[in-house]
Amino acid sequence: MARDHPLPVDLRHVEYFLAVIDHGGVTRAAEALYVAQPALSQAIRHLERQLGVELFDRTGRGFMPTRAGRSFVGPARRMLRDMARVESAARDVRDLRQGRLDIAALASLAVVPLAALAGEFHRRHPGIVLNVTDPGGSADLVTEIRRGRAELGLTDLPLATGTLLTHELGAQEIALAMPPEVAAGLLDPVPLAAVSEIPLVRLTEEPGNRTLLKEELRGIGLNIAAEATHRQAVWQLVVHGVGATFLPRVLAESELDRVVVRSTDPPVHRRVGLIYRPGPLSPAAAALLHLATQDQQIGGRNL
Repeated sequence: MARDHPLPVDLRHVEYFLAVIDHGGVTRAAEALYVAQPALSQAIRHLERQLGVELFDRTGRGFMPTRAGRSFVGPARRMLRDMARVESAARDVRDLRQGRLDIAALASLAVVPLAALAGEFHRRHPGIVLNVTDPGGSADLVTEIRRGRAELGLTDLPLATGTLLTHELGAQEIALAMPPEVAAGLLDPVPLAAVSEIPLVRLTEEPGNRTLLKEELRGIGLNIAAEATHRQAVWQLVVHGVGATFLPRVLAESELDRVVVRSTDPPVHRRVGLIYRPGPLSPAAAALLHLATQDQQIGGRNL
């Protein structure tokens, strides 16, 4: 009688069963598999106990498959084929030939430094799909990593991460991006104390979001000309002359046309890094972290 709750099947024993079927007996199967005949017979017995049925009739000469044994041949071959596919896929993931890596990144960092980092990673491992999401803010990014919805998080530092691990990549200069008419007459670099006289365009503050230069501008009266909920809208408002905004210098210079980019006095930098859960990383995540550390243009001190 079959078991109500069968034990897990040992696939090596399934292979032995099929060898007996294909070679027409235990002796030839044992020779083909380079195992002792008693060991093979014992493995078949163990498989029968796992399945709760007799696979071979031993009353006559040799091993003759029973009705249950004949019925098991097809499923047994499918089990081995499925396992071969699983093992092949696992090797591909291990060897970075295929797979997927989920990254949560603050929107301001998805362009710099993530774009260059992702480009180099793709050139080295084109079979890995990078899934980049914007959690909206630093607090939400930490939640994404904690819950396993993303394996790596790209954020500004320092950040209260608890047990999460942090790997700093470098620092970004935060500069003022301004329409030429706003920049006219301002000192270069722009004193932070003078920001109160400059019309500003900023991202609408939302819970969990970290505003650039929030601490540095504390106590300074700000002249807010416009607010927008999307970063691209902020950038377009600056380009069209509404006011200035604070951005990483490299981002402002690469993404905004017809604007003037000025450093501040004193200069302001923000640290940038990757966060992840303790424990072994997937091969893809470990490769990206290694690349970020290795490539000085991407993972150096200035981003």
